[in-house]
Amino acid sequence: MTPAYTLSSAKPVAFWLLVCCALIFAMVVLGGVTRLTRSGLSIVEWDPIMGAVPPLTQTRWEQTFDKYKQTPEYTKVNSGMSIEEFKGIFYVEWAHRLLGRLIGAVFLIPFLYFLVRRRITRELAPKLIVMFVLGGLQGALGWYMVKSGLVDIPRVSPYRLTAHLAFAVIIYAYMFWTALGLLYPPEPRPTPRGLGRFGVAVTALIFLMILSGGFVAGNKAGFAFNTFPWMNGRFIPEGLYALQPLWSNPFENIATVQFNHRLLAYLLCLVIPVFWWRAMRVALPARARLAVHFLTGWLAVQVLLGIATLLYVVPIPLAAAHQAGALVLFSVALTLQHSLRTPR
Repeated sequence: MTPAYTLSSAKPVAFWLLVCCALIFAMVVLGGVTRLTRSGLSIVEWDPIMGAVPPLTQTRWEQTFDKYKQTPEYTKVNSGMSIEEFKGIFYVEWAHRLLGRLIGAVFLIPFLYFLVRRRITRELAPKLIVMFVLGGLQGALGWYMVKSGLVDIPRVSPYRLTAHLAFAVIIYAYMFWTALGLLYPPEPRPTPRGLGRFGVAVTALIFLMILSGGFVAGNKAGFAFNTFPWMNGRFIPEGLYALQPLWSNPFENIATVQFNHRLLAYLLCLVIPVFWWRAMRVALPARARLAVHFLTGWLAVQVLLGIATLLYVVPIPLAAAHQAGALVLFSVALTLQHSLRTPR
């Protein structure tokens, strides 16, 4: 990429990718709201084209509602729900799916425009194609997740839910990193010894924390042990590894899932301040120094959001803010890591 291309052509492409990132960010948060309102299983069919239009007549609403009545969620959880109540959860899931379609359009149409205008380099084109393919696979994975809640047990598999969340975060990170690369080409300067690897470890730990949150959500573990700092008066809760087989406990045991999530939070509260202390002892670019400060400050905000969400038994506004906060923390870590990279 030449300097002329960077200044005149790369910025519009980068801003377009950042808009897509913002939409993915909103998609993740709305997905959390969909789960908390038990709306995710209200649409029992996957119709990528015609599904963009909600029922427009009373007859169509009744047909759609009749399909929902065949699901275990209706028979075991929402039996007796009125059609008006059904519309309330239907529109949340419909909005979630509509936003997914919007992301596809917002990505594809500008991509074709930039391609025709020769604003996309040979190096960038394969990355954008991979993003588009990953987006399509994410939609299929979302439906695969929903299908797990349409038979027998009226909830989606925590494994599929976490995989769906992880895939969204990976796509977000890939797109965000690519946009940063267009806005801030690497400069010929050394990265402080060890700090870059430390930054990678911090970013990976935050990603692991997000995955842990996926299992908390999938097992509804936030509705148990609603005390802090102890879990119902104990640091190590009862039933920590009570399930058999033993390996299933970190993924299916409510006590273990929440305990692990707390441990990761404690670890971040230790690691990030140490990282800040090390970063302040070396010369850093202004962008990196600002990111280090913001990462440390936002960690405190995120921890407080998590504690409040737990103590108030997962109210939707707090839970959504906590999920959004995790993505903010991850985004700052990516920005910091990008500012520490060196040219190949």
